[in-house]
Amino acid sequence: MTALLTVEGLTKAYPGVLANDRVSFEVAPGEVHALLGENGAGKSTLVKMIYGLVTPDAGKMRLNGAAFAPPEPRAARASGVAMVFQHFSLFAALSVAENVALGMEDPPPMGKLAARIREVSETYGLPLAPDRLVGDLSAGERQRVEIVRCLLQDPKLLIMDEPTSVLTPQEVEILFATLRKLAAEGTAILYISHKLEEIRALCDRATILRLGKVVASCNPRERSAAELAEMMVGTKLTPPSRTETQPGEVMLKVEGLSLPSSNPFGTSLKDVTFSVRAGEVLGIGGVAGNGQDELLAALSGEAPSAGGAVSLHGTPIGRLGPLERRRIAVLAAPEERLGHAAAPDMSLTENAMLTAAEREGLAVNGFLKWPAARAFAEKVIEAFDVRTPGPGNAARALSGGNLQKFVIGREVLQRPEVLVVNQPTWGVDAAAAAAIRQALLDLAAGGTAVVVISQDLDELMEIADRFAALNEGRLSTPRPTRGLSIEEIGLMMGGAHDMEVAHVAE
Repeated sequence: MTALLTVEGLTKAYPGVLANDRVSFEVAPGEVHALLGENGAGKSTLVKMIYGLVTPDAGKMRLNGAAFAPPEPRAARASGVAMVFQHFSLFAALSVAENVALGMEDPPPMGKLAARIREVSETYGLPLAPDRLVGDLSAGERQRVEIVRCLLQDPKLLIMDEPTSVLTPQEVEILFATLRKLAAEGTAILYISHKLEEIRALCDRATILRLGKVVASCNPRERSAAELAEMMVGTKLTPPSRTETQPGEVMLKVEGLSLPSSNPFGTSLKDVTFSVRAGEVLGIGGVAGNGQDELLAALSGEAPSAGGAVSLHGTPIGRLGPLERRRIAVLAAPEERLGHAAAPDMSLTENAMLTAAEREGLAVNGFLKWPAARAFAEKVIEAFDVRTPGPGNAARALSGGNLQKFVIGREVLQRPEVLVVNQPTWGVDAAAAAAIRQALLDLAAGGTAVVVISQDLDELMEIADRFAALNEGRLSTPRPTRGLSIEEIGLMMGGAHDMEVAHVAE
């Protein structure tokens, strides 16, 4: 079949790094084509060149047989290329129709646009109410807005970057049905994901990048997830292993925690109760926007709570702020790595100082010990294989996965008694995800109480001793992960009462 998109020798270099090195591949009409590679392999740079966000240094592209070199995304869209980004670009205070209109060059009158949104969304199994505020939508519904906005452009090529990272298993199935329908109609899909079983289930072909170069191409259905991961990293992967130990005393206890959200479109916590023992990993799942950020803020001290709703070793700590909690070894790593977990324009050394000054003795009597801070940053970089020229590099210069490794490593190496992490492996490749999960398991084996908030159910089933689900700010009763079925987990994430879940288990 004649290729829809042909990429020949695309090259892009930045100071100190060759992001793409003579990359060549083809995508056929109606093909679902995966781009695979570990963090920093060059996937994001590559799709940004295709979408007109980045100009290549060398090489050429052809779309439908004609030369294709979009100077900006508007030109790419006009040529039939659309992209759904990993991070949503929506305004919460505007309606679905208003957000869609903002992404169009010449939007029709709002009434006609609303009718078109209904028609397209229902045709592709992604029903949307055009008049609803985006701030009131679930993460899965927000992604529908992004996809429908693209579909209204009638794209020939749809680029999707980590599209299932915020979806429930049921929503993933709906998305896949939509993508298969689009492919059957002739739309080509370029699909980026670190979830290799999804790649095997959905994609017709895969191009594997390593250190900016194409190293392999294959039919992912003919390879195992382990084989795909090994092609990405070039070495054999070792899955995380846990040391079987009996949990110790209760370290962190949360009882009847109710807390209003500081975000007008956030989710208030409602009577949240759980405990975590020394040496235990508690996994908390749920669709994005159900109170995960608010729970981390309550546990980290960013959002103090009244009374004894949060306690450590039986002592109330709810009123303590983040610095006071760090002093007593209660540490946290938030979901938003760039801007919340790390200051984008500060170096890795400076970012190490920001959270480790207290625990690592990097400040004495108001004086900052920069050589010690640099040494600590280097320790994190080495221990967690953070790919960067050095600790003097700015946080924003790192790929998302490498910054994630730095953020998690920075907290793990401070020897917490309690560690709370939100989305520890979001957007991280298979090798890095395995390393982060192993670090969390090792921490628990050493006696730390670990709370992992994640939308990756496979991750939680792999490392958590018990599982609970957040839904509209309420937490289900934690249950042992061993023996839990996907159906039971889906019910818990959907807000089913514990008796309903127990009935399914029977």
